Amino acid sequence: MAELRLGPLLRYTDGSCATVWVETDRPCTAEVRCADGARGTAHSFRIADHHYALVPVGGLTPGTATEYEVLLDGTGVWPPPDSRFPPSVIATPGDDDGMRVAFGSCRWAAPPSGGKGRVGPDALDTLSARVAADPSGTRPDVLLLLGDQVYADEISDATREWIAGRRDVTAGPGDQVADYEEYTRLYYESWLDPEVRWLLSTVPSCMIFDDHDVIDDWNTSAAWLADMRATDWWQERVLSGLMSYWVYQQLGNLSPDELAADPLYTTVREASDGTDALREFAARADADPASVRWSYRRDFGRTRLLMVDSRAARVLDEDRRTMLDPGEAAWLREQVMEGRGDGDRDGGSDSGSDSDRDGGSDSGSDSDGAYDHLLIGTSLPWLLPHLVHDVEAWNAAMCGGERGARWARAGERIRRGADLEHWSAFPSSFDALGDLIADAGTGPGAPASVSVLSGDVHHAYVAEPSWPGRTPDARVAQLTCSPVHNSVPLSIRLGFRFGWSAPARALGRRIARHGRCAPPSVSWRRTGGPWFGNQIMTLTLRGRSARLRLEQARADRDGTHVLRTVADRELT
Repeated sequence: MAELRLGPLLRYTDGSCATVWVETDRPCTAEVRCADGARGTAHSFRIADHHYALVPVGGLTPGTATEYEVLLDGTGVWPPPDSRFPPSVIATPGDDDGMRVAFGSCRWAAPPSGGKGRVGPDALDTLSARVAADPSGTRPDVLLLLGDQVYADEISDATREWIAGRRDVTAGPGDQVADYEEYTRLYYESWLDPEVRWLLSTVPSCMIFDDHDVIDDWNTSAAWLADMRATDWWQERVLSGLMSYWVYQQLGNLSPDELAADPLYTTVREASDGTDALREFAARADADPASVRWSYRRDFGRTRLLMVDSRAARVLDEDRRTMLDPGEAAWLREQVMEGRGDGDRDGGSDSGSDSDRDGGSDSGSDSDGAYDHLLIGTSLPWLLPHLVHDVEAWNAAMCGGERGARWARAGERIRRGADLEHWSAFPSSFDALGDLIADAGTGPGAPASVSVLSGDVHHAYVAEPSWPGRTPDARVAQLTCSPVHNSVPLSIRLGFRFGWSAPARALGRRIARHGRCAPPSVSWRRTGGPWFGNQIMTLTLRGRSARLRLEQARADRDGTHVLRTVADRELT
């Protein structure tokens, strides 16, 4: 009898359909049955001796929530008979419903070997406990996980012991993840956590990778990549990382229509074993990143989400270094401007120009294509503390040869050592994103808000930009929230607090002058934070209003973990 190894994860939802992801221990037919009669089935597919199914559920009623169960070959496997949690539900948005979008990044399932300081309560665990305690109360409508869902390079003691039992950890990547099987272990460790497992079964989720999903500093520079490719273990690591990401995260990001049109998904489902096909896809994605699109679009009524790949889509050559390759940048502009009546302005492109790339747009938006709120999800913040921004821009100039070969060599060492690889380390891309946001937020049909949602930097803050000689009609904000569950050393706290200060800003300007850096096309100010701790941020979007709430996971005196509100404010 087939058994459930992992899941269910409720992934895509709209007014009438949903997808539910599961991993099973053998080939089987997975079925989702809802209390209101909606249902769906899918036969499992096989990757590297693991079995998975993504079950499309149709016939759902907009604006309702229905309990569901999961069956494998006709036998119920979810909810477990001894579950201490409420039944999992599929909730579908109604036409006039608002949206509660919760987001964060950087979650250790368990602290890594060696320890890195105090970690504290897990914000996702704590959110799950609150939702479970009041199933009919307020809960997120969607959860955005903005990178570092697993840590392939910082593993727990338990995982290290398990890996040491299957191979020699003194060779290859050592006590880091080496192959697909070891990646599966990371997902089991993370998503079998009872609270997180239940939360992901009942709150829809959208995900994107960041560096630790593959390795720290992934795609920092061309020199970094060349060094990695010279090792005898990198190829297996990166292919396994991309393969596991596609299975465990990317598939659930896509709508049923997008999945039906995806040739790789069709091939994998129809094959007796889809491992070779998926491996070939991952090899192509690694060798030619422009051939694959990991970014995607989701429309939630009058809210548009564009989840942007700011890791694999980079152009790393120093003489044309960009965060997004040209096709990816054109896709982003097209998705932002669609429905604004000026999609071709300032470099918009025909959507057919790179239709062979994976991903795409969800066609569930209103018929006029307009939206009230634009969310741009990118794991790496666009607007950073001013000192950090200036140091990254200076470093990009040094590595590009602005001060000669010696400075270029030193710049590369500094870039890797200090993780200088955010949007500000790609100055042309930083400015291009600012121009696109200003275009999106200006003129007839402009949304009420444009929010850039990010994580990575292990603290939370709000920053608001302004443009010389131009004032967008939309309220624009950089909203950064991390970590969900990770350490925040004193050095990070002190460094980022100083980075936002006036002395730091003056120091940054001096550093930028040494690099002969052009001033950025936007200026910005911090309007909230910095806040430090394990935390989750929620945007509540109703009509043309937007409200932000930041909550931190804390331990009460009796040891109970609770979410405490540290910021609650209107954005529009």
